Amino acid sequence: MKRITLIISLLLCSLVYTQAKEKVIEQPPFTVWSSDNIEIDKIVLSDTATVLYIKAFYRPKYWIKIASGSFLKSNKGETYTLRSGIGITPDKEFWMPESGEASFQLVFPPLPNDVTSIDFSEGNVPGSYQIFGIQLKGKKLPSLLLPKEAIIHKVDKNTSLPTPEIINGTATLKGKLIDYHPEMMTEFKVNLSEAMKGFSEGIPVKINTDGSFTVETPVMGTTPASIRLLGQSIKFFLAPGQTSEVIINLRELCHRQSRLHKNEKSSGEIVYINGPLAGIAQELNSNTLLNILSDTEKMMQEVGDMDSNAFKAYIMSKHSEAQSRIDQLPYSSATKQVLNIENDINATQALVMTASFLTQAKLQKKEITREQGQEYFSKLQKELSPDYFDTIKEFGSINTPQALLSEKYTYTIYLLTRMKDKLAKIFGTDKGTFFDAASAASIYQSIHDFTPLDEQQKAILATLPAVYQSVIEAENAELLKKIEANKKKTGFKINEAGEVSNEDLFASIIAKFRGKVVLVDFWATWCGPCRTANKAILPMKEELKEQDIVYVYLTGETSPLKIWENMIPDIHGEHFRVTDAQWKYLMSEFKISGVPTYIIVDRSGNISYKTTGFPGADTMKTELLKALDKK
Repeated sequence: MKRITLIISLLLCSLVYTQAKEKVIEQPPFTVWSSDNIEIDKIVLSDTATVLYIKAFYRPKYWIKIASGSFLKSNKGETYTLRSGIGITPDKEFWMPESGEASFQLVFPPLPNDVTSIDFSEGNVPGSYQIFGIQLKGKKLPSLLLPKEAIIHKVDKNTSLPTPEIINGTATLKGKLIDYHPEMMTEFKVNLSEAMKGFSEGIPVKINTDGSFTVETPVMGTTPASIRLLGQSIKFFLAPGQTSEVIINLRELCHRQSRLHKNEKSSGEIVYINGPLAGIAQELNSNTLLNILSDTEKMMQEVGDMDSNAFKAYIMSKHSEAQSRIDQLPYSSATKQVLNIENDINATQALVMTASFLTQAKLQKKEITREQGQEYFSKLQKELSPDYFDTIKEFGSINTPQALLSEKYTYTIYLLTRMKDKLAKIFGTDKGTFFDAASAASIYQSIHDFTPLDEQQKAILATLPAVYQSVIEAENAELLKKIEANKKKTGFKINEAGEVSNEDLFASIIAKFRGKVVLVDFWATWCGPCRTANKAILPMKEELKEQDIVYVYLTGETSPLKIWENMIPDIHGEHFRVTDAQWKYLMSEFKISGVPTYIIVDRSGNISYKTTGFPGADTMKTELLKALDKK
């Protein structure tokens, strides 16, 4: 009996000793991360392992993945490679549940007792998860070192929003990312909102190892700009001949995104801005969400049973509610004016898109099918009364120079250009900022669609502000040079589809390339994503140029012939422009819902891969190599 008691006592002592060796750190503080998709809920330290309890947050029924090469790096510089996952298999897709939240554990080797902080990293993989400065010895983070330039500019509450000049010049942007780690990213893009030029592809900005950056760019007057980092849009203004300085507090940005740490003490502002309209930009970055179109899912639920008139009343009510909230904000008159303009912009866009929103609401409620969607949309459009859009007259701010200071104005110009004549009747004039910008944008876009200025456009251009004229004339001169240069280019070939039945069309197109792998790109000259993808794929095409791969580009008659001929010399490959009937047949036969769509055909003539939307050069390369039987 004494022997049994002794054994039990020893076992209990052993258990107590083991528990004493185990340390649990609940929701350890961290400095910065690369993504808010995963957070560390707790860390369990023991003599045998270091276990990170992870909470994942992502879109329901989509997957995330943890790389098997993930590791911890201690403040001593030592690394500890991932041993295993519990509830997740490294390198395997982890599918999120309906809730969009999940939990799993990552097991690493034990850490020495003198380690005070660690970094978690997936290593050098695209879109990798990184969490830096995870504290193991307390809840206090290292002091945040802000430069002396990180100041908040106050705005006189009674200052009105200035009228921006439309002038050409070069703006300079400089700044720094505080708490930056080179593993997070090596560059970001600055997006400009220039109404005439349309949507910005973004200006790439290289980040120095200390987090600093600088870039110069031409602008047409004081221009809204933004940097999107870690899911947050940082707003500021650029102006000709001036320097804008943007100091971004990554620590605060990350903590405000965190679900586990967002209620902790603030470490300052997300951003500190110096330069043109700095105080207004500072207030805009502090602004709570006032966009009546921000929660479209909720809006779809609320408008699902409405007709067009009820929808208009709903939008006008939302506009009034947002107006009241803006009036109560503790901001300057100038900042409130920007927000009021954006409120008018949002309401205008919603009214113009009435049929789209009501159709989407029916689709979301599953009261109509996708096949019925286009017919339902057309029916709604026809039912709109002749005076339906007259309400837009209340939103006259969209035709003022100050509207150019809203980052949303570019989309307004894009959306409303086709309604220019109708808006002239509504506003009682065809003069003003909107009409000038819309006319210039239409001409500018046609040049970017490889169509040089014609006489009618030249006549319209002569009536527009001098800056619009000079920028468009310079773009037109460059296009004319490019068209002449393209006449001498090789590497592309125009093919005829031939007199074949619709059923035999695709087989006939790829037949001459049998024995090779064929990448078929269904595209259009007017498709921005198609053209962006064509540029993004160039390095891959160069890398695989010695392989048996043929690039076939298929388009239809919606791509105007002259534009198509001017554009394709820069797209090396085999080109086909089929008839409307042939295009519609191919869309139906291959169940193609939009462009770009890609089909890979293997050496035997079988389809090995199909996707709508550019999947990225890496994915495309992987699928091509699979079709080539390369590992």
